Amino acid sequence: MADLRKEGTDLVLDLSLIEKVLAKHGSLRVALSSVVGVEVVNDAKHAVGWVTLMGAAFPGSFGIGAFHSHGSRGFRQFAVVHRNTPRGVRVRLQGATFDEFIVGYDNPEAVVTSLGFGGP
Repeated sequence: MADLRKEGTDLVLDLSLIEKVLAKHGSLRVALSSVVGVEVVNDAKHAVGWVTLMGAAFPGSFGIGAFHSHGSRGFRQFAVVHRNTPRGVRVRLQGATFDEFIVGYDNPEAVVTSLGFGGP
């Protein structure tokens, strides 16, 4: 299962081996300075744009890889959303290869807090 974590001055999106194969992409790394927002998404499966650039998807079920969102060819997402993780975390980015990451989690609030982007 994919994992978001801070590593030094970077935010890292680690992918499992099977996720790397399906996404046709390795783990991703962006500068923390590129992060402009982090939020919980209650319906992560439907937050994915579903126009697949590279990866594997079945709309409304799972999406792993690079996508265009909202029908715009200029807005790029990288998503790792599984059937069993309908909720997730959205990381909005600026000046990075992708405009946002969407990652499915059982407890996205805990992930946002552990990254230092939310909570008390």
